[in-house]
Amino acid sequence: MILGSEVELRVGDIVTWAIVSGIHRSRNGIYHKNGRLISLLTDFGKINPCYPDFHGGTQDVIHYTGSGRRGNQKLDAPNRALRNAIPTGHAVPLFNKVSVNRWEYLGRWTVVSAEYVFDESRERMVWRFELRKCPICDC
Repeated sequence: MILGSEVELRVGDIVTWAIVSGIHRSRNGIYHKNGRLISLLTDFGKINPCYPDFHGGTQDVIHYTGSGRRGNQKLDAPNRALRNAIPTGHAVPLFNKVSVNRWEYLGRWTVVSAEYVFDESRERMVWRFELRKCPICDC
């Protein structure tokens, strides 16, 4: 899969931040521009427990935690970009941080639903988005 103008990535490739930042031009997990979702980062809560993303019933489903580290999450610009991506169905690249300067390309994913739920372990309201792997986007 070619991303941007020069980078060709396959699902499972491990890349450096230099490659990721050419696509995901923000240190925040949700990269958006003009209200449109561009790309996503995760670590499945292993490095940053504030964002405990997790797989659903299969590896093709991810429950992705919205933006906001403390207190109740708001429907801020990053969370709105995720929610607004639901009806468009456009797929975005997702990178998983596995260690310092090592990111795994997980392919392209679509946002299929959003809910505002109480996270008992953190005692706060969070946006939880369901992502589905795009079956025709990656080799």
